[in-house]
Amino acid sequence: MNGPDVGTADGADVGTADGSDVHTDSGRRLGDADPRQEAPADLRLVPPALAAWAAAALALGAPGRWAAAGAVLCACAGLGLLVAPRVMARGTPRGATRPVGPRGLPSPASRVSGRAQFPGRGRTRTTAAAGVLLCAAAGAAAAGLHGADVRSGPVPGLAESYAQVEAEVTVTSDPRQTRPRVRGDHSTPVSLLLNAEVDRLTAPDGTVTELRTPVLLMVAPGDAAARWQRLLPSTGIRISGRLAPPRHEGERVAAVLGTDADDPPRVTEAPTLLQRAAGRLRSGLREATDGLDADARALLPGLVVGDTSRVPPDLHDAFKATDLTHLLAVSGANLSILLFLLIGPPGTALRSERRGLAPRLGISLRMTAVTGGGVALAFVIVCRPEPSVLRAAACGLITLLAIGTGRRRSLIPALAAAVLLLVLYDPWLARSYGFLLSVLATGALLTLAPRWSAALQRHGVPGRLAEVLAAAGAAQAVCAPVVVVLAARVSLVAVPCNLLAEFAVAPATVLGFAALAVAPASMPVAEVLAEIAGWPVGWIASVARTGAALPGAEMDWPGGWPGAALLAVLTALLVLSARRLARHPWICSAAALLLVLAVLRPVPLTRLMTGWPPPGWTFALCDVGQGDAMVLAAGDGVGVVVDAGPEPLLADRCLRDLGITRVPLLLLTHFHADHVRGLPGVLRGRDVGAIQTTSLDEPPEQAAFVRRTAAAARIPVVRAAPGERRRSGPLDWQVLWPAGGAPGAAPAYTTEEPNDSSVTLLVRAGGLTLLLLGDLEPPSQRGVLRSHPALPQVDVLKVAHHGSAHQDAALLRSARPRLALISCGADNPYGHPAARTVEALEATGAKVLRTDIHGAIAVTGAGAGLRAAGRS
Repeated sequence: MNGPDVGTADGADVGTADGSDVHTDSGRRLGDADPRQEAPADLRLVPPALAAWAAAALALGAPGRWAAAGAVLCACAGLGLLVAPRVMARGTPRGATRPVGPRGLPSPASRVSGRAQFPGRGRTRTTAAAGVLLCAAAGAAAAGLHGADVRSGPVPGLAESYAQVEAEVTVTSDPRQTRPRVRGDHSTPVSLLLNAEVDRLTAPDGTVTELRTPVLLMVAPGDAAARWQRLLPSTGIRISGRLAPPRHEGERVAAVLGTDADDPPRVTEAPTLLQRAAGRLRSGLREATDGLDADARALLPGLVVGDTSRVPPDLHDAFKATDLTHLLAVSGANLSILLFLLIGPPGTALRSERRGLAPRLGISLRMTAVTGGGVALAFVIVCRPEPSVLRAAACGLITLLAIGTGRRRSLIPALAAAVLLLVLYDPWLARSYGFLLSVLATGALLTLAPRWSAALQRHGVPGRLAEVLAAAGAAQAVCAPVVVVLAARVSLVAVPCNLLAEFAVAPATVLGFAALAVAPASMPVAEVLAEIAGWPVGWIASVARTGAALPGAEMDWPGGWPGAALLAVLTALLVLSARRLARHPWICSAAALLLVLAVLRPVPLTRLMTGWPPPGWTFALCDVGQGDAMVLAAGDGVGVVVDAGPEPLLADRCLRDLGITRVPLLLLTHFHADHVRGLPGVLRGRDVGAIQTTSLDEPPEQAAFVRRTAAAARIPVVRAAPGERRRSGPLDWQVLWPAGGAPGAAPAYTTEEPNDSSVTLLVRAGGLTLLLLGDLEPPSQRGVLRSHPALPQVDVLKVAHHGSAHQDAALLRSARPRLALISCGADNPYGHPAARTVEALEATGAKVLRTDIHGAIAVTGAGAGLRAAGRS
């Protein structure tokens, strides 16, 4: 039976004169009407790719001699498997025949050894095994050579001694900013990181060495930070700095070279023409987005070229919570969208009715392929030829193959080949979680997604919706276990958020690239395109923020590889039982309802299921690690918040669990980072009336952070006045410290120490009294007693400074609390709370509770009914 020829726009025949082979591959007796059918999945390249990947990952962390030994052993074993059959064949006597039975079939004796009966099949298996071993040898050898290159030269030794050096380096990446992190009572400054290669090194003893060693430049803040931030890859600079070992073993850099930005970089070599052109395009896109709102201005460059320099921490956290961070990194999806626009949907590129811009512009099929390759090359140049971009380009070229052939199954060997080549080119990818996630997501889209889409369509789901649902579900199923290793959490809103964002990604990407290309020629046109692109980008940001704001957006999960294995097993069981569950709609409906309730977490249901928060709670001490965050109940869904802790996520989660949606006043006792850095989490999705602070702006960078954050949210900032009294609902409180005369007067006690300037409150809530001491040290604690000699006995004491050993015994005896609450982090390096402080509190008759043991703590009742409940 002859199959019809398939024509193309060029008139070239790509069909076969005889369709029998295709019909045979189809697995059907007569074949289908369309001879262009898929053959079974070709998995022959998968084992070699996995072998090279695993060998490279192991060799990078092994000593050089072990990597070399492993490569040699694998190579010898592979060559042995290739040579052995030939040697054995030479030893076989000529004319030897296999025994046969009746009708020419193999005899029963010959069936005992399949290898003797089918020498071709045995030879194929031997060759496959040899290929796996040889690829493993190649992966180990490539990784060993790269690792040896990093460990060679004087840089690692000088880094171990933290030597001060002079170096000429070539920048190999764009500058990127670190995120501020809280360490103790301060926040680490925002530094610039750049990948670079040391070309010339002058050691402390004056020795000059020519080399090519990769390092990580860490540039501390300084007056010339803006000049450093404009550096382009391929720029040569001369710097003075101190070497330090990398944070982890097996990294692609030999050392961290630290310097500061007090002086502008000393450029010794200008960037290349290509990098200057790419830099102009990227800066043009940033300029075109300057007039957009904050979210669109931050996201559009990230979505198009991976430029996340403008993305604020709270938006980045929202993308993490909803598993949308892949949109902020350069991925194969960016390139595939451009190729789709050029060539059209899969399966039509080789047909006469093919779609896309290429046939409309009269571009032939071959020139279309060349144009697609040019687009991929330009994509790599503009987005920088870094490992992540190369990985994205490889995945995009796989998509190009899909568009050109329309055969999804033929892409599995293409993906395996891409993995193999990329690992051999850059073995450090073998240890990259980003590379692993990219490969897993691409593999899921090629294997699981088509089957799941077909199953959904059989159940009546429209075709386009079924494809989108299947793609999002498949990618989430295979990537979630890896995300658990990194973050110890599972996003419950990832699939719906990805579905809602998916429809806006393509128009935003296309319009963004159009603005990028037009900006050098006509900035007004680029601004118009960016303005239009801002609409879908704003939608994506809204999806991320709305999804992250849901109470159950994320669920804690055991971290590390054991947690990943548990999630993978549960996911596999759910997938395998999906067909059976689909026959019981009531079970599916109940599961969907439970998922919705888990995401929304209505307070009454949460209280019923977990007992948290306890009914009638008056005061809650949040579990925010090594820091302070407290809530005073002021009505239904209303709470006065005292301090915000060190992390926005933890502060936000505590307020969500308590059901707080309105904060009439947020009081920050002092400006240490472990009390104020969680401020964005308190503001997230809540109506905040005002922010009150202490009178001492120390440390100045944290005070500036509070004012900058408040200004962005349009919330007024006021100072707490000595003796000031306020009310909110059932709450009444008085400022005891800093001390002063009449309300509104300047403090009578001044200090340059932030802890001693902590705002101290005496709170009354019905029949309950609370004393909140902030982080007061003994001198200020004694000052509180002197200023208020008639200080009454209190029901609840928030112990000062996380229960440190520095406490005034007289104040503790005067307060005589019934409950003493300590906020501290588990296994904190400061030894908080001190044993003698706990003993002193217990000696006064107080019951001591601490967040590192009991979790968040809520106080209920009053008088004889006073109770404290921990959420451990």
